Amino acid sequence: MSITEDHQSDRESVGSEIAPYSGPNRGFSTPEETMMRSIHGGQVSSSSRSRSYTNNNDGNDLLDVTFTISRDSVAVLSVDPVNNVTDLQVPDQPVLLSRALEKIPLIGSSIMRSASAKMKQISERTASVFALEGLRFISKTEGSPAGWMAVKKRFVNLTALTDGRLHRSQFYECIGTDEKDSKKFALELFDALARRKDIRKESLNENELRVFWEELSNENFDSRLQTFFAMIDKDADGRIKQEEIEEIITLSASTNKLLKIGKEQAKEYALFIMELLDPDNSSYIMVEDLKILLLQSPRQMVRGDISEDLSKDLSEMLNHNKLKHAKKRNPVSRLYQSNKHFFSDNWQRIWVFTLWLVIVFGLFIRRFIQYRNKAVYDIMGYCVCTAKGAGETLKFNMALILLPVCRNTITWLRKTKLGAVIPFDDNINFHKVMGIGIAMWVALHAVPHLACGFPRLIHVSNDEYKPMKPFFGEDKPENYWLLLKGVEGVSGIFMVVFMAIAFTFATTWFRRSRITLPWPFTRLIGFNTFWYSHHLFYHCIRSSHLQTWMYLAVPVTLNACERLTRALRSSINPVKIRKIVIYPGNVLTVHTWIPQGFKYKSGQYMFIKCPDVSPFEWHPFSITSAPAEDYLSVHIQTVGDWSRQLKTVLSQVCHPSVGNTSGIYRADLMPGTDEANSIRFPVPEVLIDGPYGAPAQDYLKYEVVLLVRSGIGATPMISIIKDIVNKMEAEDIEALETTKKNKRKRYKTKKAYFYWITREQNSFDSFKGVMNEVVEMDTQNIIEIHNHCTSVYERDDARSAVIAMLQSLNHAVTGVDVVAGTHVKSHFGRPNWSEVYKTIAVKHKGSQFDFHKENFKEI
Repeated sequence: MSITEDHQSDRESVGSEIAPYSGPNRGFSTPEETMMRSIHGGQVSSSSRSRSYTNNNDGNDLLDVTFTISRDSVAVLSVDPVNNVTDLQVPDQPVLLSRALEKIPLIGSSIMRSASAKMKQISERTASVFALEGLRFISKTEGSPAGWMAVKKRFVNLTALTDGRLHRSQFYECIGTDEKDSKKFALELFDALARRKDIRKESLNENELRVFWEELSNENFDSRLQTFFAMIDKDADGRIKQEEIEEIITLSASTNKLLKIGKEQAKEYALFIMELLDPDNSSYIMVEDLKILLLQSPRQMVRGDISEDLSKDLSEMLNHNKLKHAKKRNPVSRLYQSNKHFFSDNWQRIWVFTLWLVIVFGLFIRRFIQYRNKAVYDIMGYCVCTAKGAGETLKFNMALILLPVCRNTITWLRKTKLGAVIPFDDNINFHKVMGIGIAMWVALHAVPHLACGFPRLIHVSNDEYKPMKPFFGEDKPENYWLLLKGVEGVSGIFMVVFMAIAFTFATTWFRRSRITLPWPFTRLIGFNTFWYSHHLFYHCIRSSHLQTWMYLAVPVTLNACERLTRALRSSINPVKIRKIVIYPGNVLTVHTWIPQGFKYKSGQYMFIKCPDVSPFEWHPFSITSAPAEDYLSVHIQTVGDWSRQLKTVLSQVCHPSVGNTSGIYRADLMPGTDEANSIRFPVPEVLIDGPYGAPAQDYLKYEVVLLVRSGIGATPMISIIKDIVNKMEAEDIEALETTKKNKRKRYKTKKAYFYWITREQNSFDSFKGVMNEVVEMDTQNIIEIHNHCTSVYERDDARSAVIAMLQSLNHAVTGVDVVAGTHVKSHFGRPNWSEVYKTIAVKHKGSQFDFHKENFKEI
C-alpha cells in the first residue's frame, strides 16, 4: 500500500526573496554546468522576475558573474556590472555545487581574483516541509499562550523551593516530557539551547525558560534544525567526529527503546555515515552535510517497502474529498441509516439472541403459570412461581452452555449451510452471554426461595401445611435451619458456591493474571485455576428431576464425545517436534511433523498438550504455517504459567545461535542432522488436537483482505499471507499447464494488506524469516506488509529523526530495515487508520466492506 501522506514538492519557490546562507547544500549536477550569480557585499543574491533572481537590498552596485563548474574546477567566464536588475537572467533552478567547492570565498569583487579557490556552497532550502514534520522536538510543543502558561505553571511548582531557578535536571519535566526515557534527551536539548543562547549556568529563571520555550515552539525551519544539530556538534566548531555521531545514534536508539542498536551497531552505522560523507578521510564531516542527509531521509521513507506506490497514487489521494460522507440534515434519516447498518452487520447475532430470549422467557412463563395453579401458591405465593420459573430456565441454559464449547461440532456445522445464518464464530461470546444469564437466573431462583418462600412456609399453620407434606416431610419445619439442611437446600447452596468460584476465576483478571495477590494466594490466578475451577460446572448439573435429563441428554453426550475424540486422536496420531526456536521477548516457536489425516486451512487453530508440563491441560494456538508446507508451526508467547513451564522444558534441548549475539536459542531435530544426534536430553512429547475453525479462515471469500493484528496476535495472519502467495503461484503454474478453456479460479483474493503493530523491537525476530520469505515469494506484489513499531517516536519527532536517516541509508544499501531486521521497511508509531481506510477505498472503489473480528485468542 502506498504511504498516504501527501508530501509537497521538495523545491520551494523563492520568488523575489534573498535566499539566506545556511550552510552548504549538497546535490547532484551534470558534469558541466554554467551558472550566473549576482554578487553584492559578499552575499550571493538570488532572484529576479519569474525564474531569475533579484536583489531587494539597497542600491549598491551589483556584478554579473558567469562561471563554469566542471567537476572539481571553476572557471570565470565574465564579470560585468549590472545597471538594471531586471535584465539579470539566471537558469530555471539554482545549481547545487559539489562538495569540492565547499570553501570557495564569495566576497565582493574579489571573486575575480580568487575564482580558482574554493567557494562556499549556497544552501537551498530543499525539503523544508519534510524537515518540519521530522524535526519537532520532544512532544508536539504548543507555541500558543496556553502552551506557555502550562509550562509556566509547572515552572512555579518546580521552583517553589529553589528561589525561582529551574535546575537543568528538572528541564524535561517542566516542558511537559515526563517520560523517564526522555530525560537524557531533554538534558542534551538543554545544553544545546544553552550553547546557542550563550547561557553558562545550570539553572534558568523564568525569562530564560521563556526564551528556551520560544525556540522549541518556533515552527521556523532553521530554528528547529539548528537546535537539533547543536545537540550533535557539542563543541560548536561546525564539524562532527565519528564519536559524536555514535553518541547521538546511541541516544536516539535508547530513547526509542531500540535495544538491538547498541554501541557496536552504533559504531558500524557511524562508520558507514563517515564513509559516505567523508571520502577524503579527514576524520570529520560538516554539520551541513549531515543536515542534507537528514533532509533526504523523509523522502526515502517508503523506499524498499512492498507498498512503494506513493508517487503513483498521489493523484488519487487528492480525491479523498470524494470519500467524505454526506451529512444528513434530517436526524431521522441519520438514525435510520445508523440502524440500517447495525442490523445489516449483526442480523445473525440478533435473530439467534432473540430466539434464545424467546425460549428462555417461554419456559419461565410456562413454569410460572403451572405453579400459579397449584396448592403451593396459596402458601408461598408468587415467590414459588418466580423461583420455579427461574429454575426451569436454568435447566435449559445449564445444558445449552455446553454446545458452544463443542469445537469439533462447531467446526463441522460452520461448513454447512447453517454457517450462513448462524454466527458460529461467536460461539465463545455466546457461551459468555449464557454464563451471565445463568448468574441472573440463579439469583432469581434462590432469592425468592430464601427470602420469601421459606419464611412463609415456617409461619403457616399445621392445617395449611398438609398439602406440603409430600415435598417437605410429615412434620412442619419449625425454623429456617431445618429447611436448609435438607437435600435441596444443601445441594443448592453448594451449587451456588461452585458457580461463584467458576465465574470468578473465569474473568479476565484471574484467567490472564492481570491482578496481583499476596502469597500464598498467588496460585489462585492464571490459566490452571481457571481450567480446573471451570470443571466444577459438572457438579452444578442435577439430573434427579424427571425432566432434567431431556435438557442434558444431547449437550452432555456431545461434550463427552468431544473429549473422547480428542483423547483418541492425539494418542493415535502423536507428533514429533522437528524444530524449536526461543526468541528474545518471551516468544517460543515449535515446528512439528504433520500427522496423517491432519488437514487444515490458514487462519485455523489447534490445541496443544505437553504431558511433561501438565497431563490434563490443552491450550489453543493459531497455526502459523501454510497448508502447502510440510510442517506445522505455532508461535507461543510465554506469559502464563503453563507456557513459561513449556519454555523451560523445551529449552533443555536448545542451544545458543551461532555467535550468541541475538539471544536466540534453537534446536533442529530433523532426523540425521548433527544437532539431532547430539541431543543429550529426551525431547519432550507434544500432543495436538484439531484443527478448529476460526473467522480468519474465510479470507478466500473476499477479493481484498485487510489483516490487522498486534503483538503475538499476528500468528493466524502469518499463515494467511503465506497461503495467499502460495495459491497464486500455484495458479500461475497451473495456468501454464492447462488450456484457457479449462482454467478456473477457486478463490477470490487478489490483494491483501497486512498491518502488524508491536511495541517491542524484539517482536520482529519471531517472524523475521517469514517476512523475508513472503517478500521473496511475492513476485506479483500481492501482499502489502506494514510493520509498525510503536516504541519508536513518530516521524514528526526529533527523537526518531536519526533512526529514520539510518533506516533509509541502510535499506538503500543493504535492503535490510534497521528496526525490524527484515526486508520490509518498518513504520514509526501507530497507523493513521483514517488514511489507511481512505487509501484502500480509493484503490478498490465500489467494493463492499465486511468486518470480521477474530474472537479466538491464545490463552
